[in-house]
Amino acid sequence: MVPASTNPRQSVAVRLGMAMAVILAVVLLGTIFAANKYGQDAADETFDRLLRGAALQIAERILVTDGHANVDLPVSAFELLSLARTDRIFYRIIGPDGKTLTGYGDLPLPKDDKGRADQTYNTRYKGADVRAYLLRRQLAERFVSGDVKVIVAQTTTERVALARSITTQAVLTIAAAGIVLLLLVVVVMRIALRPLARVERTILDRDVNDLSPIDIAAPAEVAVLLAAINRFMRRLDRRIEAMQNFVADAAHQIRTPITALRAQLQLALDEDDPVVLARLHKRLHERTVGLGRLADQLLSHALIAHRADMAVSQELDLRRIALEAEREIRAVSDEFIQVELPDEPVAIKGDPISLREAVKNLLNNALKHGGLPVSLVVTPAQNGHACLLVRDTGAGISPEISCRIGERFASNGIGPDSAGLGLSIVSAVASSHGAVLVRRCTDDGFEIGLEFSVTAS
Repeated sequence: MVPASTNPRQSVAVRLGMAMAVILAVVLLGTIFAANKYGQDAADETFDRLLRGAALQIAERILVTDGHANVDLPVSAFELLSLARTDRIFYRIIGPDGKTLTGYGDLPLPKDDKGRADQTYNTRYKGADVRAYLLRRQLAERFVSGDVKVIVAQTTTERVALARSITTQAVLTIAAAGIVLLLLVVVVMRIALRPLARVERTILDRDVNDLSPIDIAAPAEVAVLLAAINRFMRRLDRRIEAMQNFVADAAHQIRTPITALRAQLQLALDEDDPVVLARLHKRLHERTVGLGRLADQLLSHALIAHRADMAVSQELDLRRIALEAEREIRAVSDEFIQVELPDEPVAIKGDPISLREAVKNLLNNALKHGGLPVSLVVTPAQNGHACLLVRDTGAGISPEISCRIGERFASNGIGPDSAGLGLSIVSAVASSHGAVLVRRCTDDGFEIGLEFSVTAS
């Protein structure tokens, strides 16, 4: 049973929908605020024009008679203001001497009166909010001169109602548009997320053993996801193939020596002749050593296959890799290996464990199937390449086997106890490091090794 995920499932559609709803709510609140301000400004502008018109009509009827300023209030001015039926109207005309000529004598003046020609202001009068308009008219007569102030005021009931009506209509329109937009977003999201459902169906409909790349048409954003899935499937395919190869190799290679070892043991148990028994003991020892070597190579091959995908490349000195591999071989072999290293570091990038295994297999191959003495040579970087070579005085590899180096068990003909995995391991390491497996006959014998491409710093 597959365990349930510890992470809660988060739907992309739900997350996008919630994000759009939040954005829409913020936009709606901002629109309500803007619509309210717009409605108030529109209502103020409409009713302020009425106040201004009434004030102008009154100002035109201010006359000077007998050395005094008089006002003949026009009826039309108040008829204009009476369009706002529920509002009360107030007025006040102040003469050049500052005395009220007519109207409401206690109607307030603006608090920040700075002598401007006209001014609109808000105030409180008779317990109500009032919007007032102040108009100044200059009198320049023989006996009367100075500013006459005409103040026309009106309560704000109608203008508040108009502003509220404008705001309500705007908000309702925007809310309806928002709902339609949200529905369209849901539809568009469903259409946009169809490729994900198509990918899901494609994966679910596949055979459990099918790890081939998913090749379906998809938008750029989904194509990135598909590319990542395909890369993962390729890595998984390589890992499964390596595991299957290891199981097949172990089953194929270990069965025969174990059978032979069992037969030799049975013969030894039934043998009484000391000479024959000694010979059987020697064969048992050789078989045991060979089986141990085979197991070591199988595990080494599995390790290399695993690290090809998992290991992280490091800055390495090829001389150090050579010395460590030679030290490990010397610990289990009595044969002398001559090591030739340059004075300067030979910098490469790679996995130290894989490279060390490759060099050990080259040395083992030379010691068992080549001619002594064996040399381990590291050449400094020249023309962008550095080499690690193992030289021996043997005849080398036959052309039939040389062309198949890198295949598992292809080099069984090298020796009677060879599993044919050593050079396959070296070839796999060369492939994972972008190196070349070189082999050539020389005047003194045969050499085989790895050639690396290096970048001068």
